[in-house]
Amino acid sequence: MVHPFLDNDFHIRWSRLVPETIEPDINLALERAQAQIDELAAPLCEHARLTFENTLLALEQATEDLDLVWRRVGHLDSVRNTQALREAYNHMLPRVTEFYAKLPLNQGLWQRIEAYSNTEDASKLSGARARMLSETLADFRQNGADLSADRKQRLQVVQAELARLTQKYSENVLDSTNAWALTVDDPGRLTGLPPTALAILRSGAAAAGLGSEERPVWRITLKAPCFLPVLEHADDAGLRKQVWEGTTTIGYGGQYDNTELIWRILDLRHEKAALLGKEHFADHVLERRMAADSASAMQFVEDLYRKTKPAFEREIEDLERFRAQQTGEPAAPFEPWDLAYWAEKQRRAKYNFNDEDLRPYFPIDGVLNGLFRIAEKIFQLKIRALDCVHADPGAHAPDGIEVWHEDVKFYVLGDAETGEHLGSFYADWHPRDDKRAGAWMSYLYTGEPPGITGEPRKPHLGLICGNLTPSSDGKPALLTHNEVQTVFHEFGHLLHHLLGDVEIKSLNGVNVVWDFVELPSQIMENFCWERASLDLFARHHQTGEPIPEDLFEKMLAARNYRAATAMMRQLSFAKLDLELHMHYNQHRGRDLDELANELVADYQVPLSTRPPTIARRFSHLFSSSTGYAAGYYSYKWAEVLDADAFTRFMEGGVLSPEVGREFRQKILSKGNSVDAARLFRDFMGRNPGLTALLVRSGLTAA
Repeated sequence: MVHPFLDNDFHIRWSRLVPETIEPDINLALERAQAQIDELAAPLCEHARLTFENTLLALEQATEDLDLVWRRVGHLDSVRNTQALREAYNHMLPRVTEFYAKLPLNQGLWQRIEAYSNTEDASKLSGARARMLSETLADFRQNGADLSADRKQRLQVVQAELARLTQKYSENVLDSTNAWALTVDDPGRLTGLPPTALAILRSGAAAAGLGSEERPVWRITLKAPCFLPVLEHADDAGLRKQVWEGTTTIGYGGQYDNTELIWRILDLRHEKAALLGKEHFADHVLERRMAADSASAMQFVEDLYRKTKPAFEREIEDLERFRAQQTGEPAAPFEPWDLAYWAEKQRRAKYNFNDEDLRPYFPIDGVLNGLFRIAEKIFQLKIRALDCVHADPGAHAPDGIEVWHEDVKFYVLGDAETGEHLGSFYADWHPRDDKRAGAWMSYLYTGEPPGITGEPRKPHLGLICGNLTPSSDGKPALLTHNEVQTVFHEFGHLLHHLLGDVEIKSLNGVNVVWDFVELPSQIMENFCWERASLDLFARHHQTGEPIPEDLFEKMLAARNYRAATAMMRQLSFAKLDLELHMHYNQHRGRDLDELANELVADYQVPLSTRPPTIARRFSHLFSSSTGYAAGYYSYKWAEVLDADAFTRFMEGGVLSPEVGREFRQKILSKGNSVDAARLFRDFMGRNPGLTALLVRSGLTAA
């Protein structure tokens, strides 16, 4: 194809999506979009009649080609990040950012939307169409439609610079992660590491061309499956210190330092809020979220902090006392490289439980098959894998469903009762140097339910990605229980997209308020703790036996080990986020590490060596123009929702198709077509309560 990124085929030909076609394809998409916007923004003919179709639907359709191209380019930037692709992406980023930023600032377009909102046609809208009108009006106003011309012009500049700086921040995180590695040639330094971890480090060295069968070496990188086991299990404190110091180089120091970028991003966000008439960026962001404003979000965080603090302090004292008993030394604060190591030792001592004992029961294929069976049972679905082909970019690919890497799988998801094809998805689970860290869900195409155009249903297309333990030493990829929860979490996001049944594409699936978006993902994590669901997938990779009852009981007993510490860690991130965005004027010019430590000192475990702030690698906050900025509290907010909502599954027997059908109909299918608070009330019959989360976390009695 001349313009492969604009190919509308449902099955994407990834081998054709090469960097040199990015600029011409985006330019063409921009031209098409701008032409349609110009037509919408032009003065109306005297007898023209405004309708939903020729105004709001026309506006949504105007950007469909550009949305399609930009999502594909952004996805490849995350999973196949080459220098050529990065340069092409960064070259087009200002133009694309400018286009989207200008939409709510287009006076002619805004006048048309406002004029339509006052018509008789608009007054008769209901359901998703009425919701689209109210959301469009709110979007335009929140993003500057009513600003003066000079403020609009400045806002466009700010938006473009934010896009450039946050992209650079993200690149620095990826590049600094890849820049550090430690090769170990003395096996004695690796004492304490589990066999799976040793095999991963050995495989990593072999892949880098290091060592041999006769003289093996082990390579530690800053990919999570490599460095986390070292910090948790290595008996050599010097090795743990080296690796911990390596993690602190992410986004910090030298050519990849994000310190100045953070301040510039915060400054621009603050200016943006001021231009839009808000005191600070947090109030701008939260204006239309469930929390409604920054004061409510901060109160939520601080209320949870007060409820968690006593247990948090007991856990710190308990761990310091445990180490003192084991070493014969006085109780004292930990070094940061010792904390995870001694916590793991204490967990084993208290519960006779080692998370590594669970790995054999979590081969990734078994986990995925079990996850699909659970979803099929409770949500009335049918999921199957299809054969795929892979070819390098620019190479000729054989016929078939293409994937962007040989590790990627492709699946079809349908309705078990009707047989309808609801959607398909890609899954890409293991780390690579050209792939960003973490785990995420995204989508490439939003379909439509039947009946809107008189045509059959158009299926959705999504993807889930992670950086999970890879296969090694001839064994399948054996996951930790935490990684299993990650798989379930991202699949929950995916279901939110694929099960969307909204006639308006922009209101489908995960396009909900940010403090509601984590409910479907976090509710799925609960199935990783229930015997009824675990028995569907937690099977020993060699014997096929389920998790033994004694090991299962130990796992449950250890579930809330240091739960208050885990809770406080998340609250510290939320507190730091809100403080930076609510009180930027008070903080600007401060030393970043000193400030961050001051803001969340009461939320952190006291340490002998103060680590540099996580802000320099906190991609949730700084790798996009908004992202989770001023919204990281959403994880805990949605955890309150998910703990409460899962009580209905518990009451129905965990794998209840009846409760699952309701959750699919009342939450997953609705997207943003109905207010989030109302969706929760429709499912639960009441407003959310905090009790279920505190009980689940062991912070209060049932």
